[in-house]
Amino acid sequence: QVQLVESGGGLVQAGDSLRLTCVASGRTASMTFAGWFRQAPGKEREIVAAINWKSSTPYYPDSVKGRFTISRDNAKNTVTLQMSSLKPEDTAVYYCAVTRSYILQYVSNGFDSWGQGTQVTVSS
Repeated sequence: QVQLVESGGGLVQAGDSLRLTCVASGRTASMTFAGWFRQAPGKEREIVAAINWKSSTPYYPDSVKGRFTISRDNAKNTVTLQMSSLKPEDTAVYYCAVTRSYILQYVSNGFDSWGQGTQVTVSS
């Protein structure tokens, strides 16, 4: 099992930037992909970025492409989400997740371990 702890959320204004960090511990050698999801009130959890832990190849949905950047540090077992040009519709609880699967699925049930979430609020 992998334990994940997110940090970096907060209240920002539209157009601002914010960086989220996730630190992994435990059986980190088994991680194949890491991802960031978000869930706004009344909405389903959606993926906003994912990364191949070995190759660092990223994935982004169109809603955040060009604004969000995911990266990982193997030595520190951290995955970071750099968010820029934030919009009020980016307001949500953001979750870090990892999987041991060799197939990346862009849905929440494709990931094995989850952090507790961190709130991001973007005011207009």
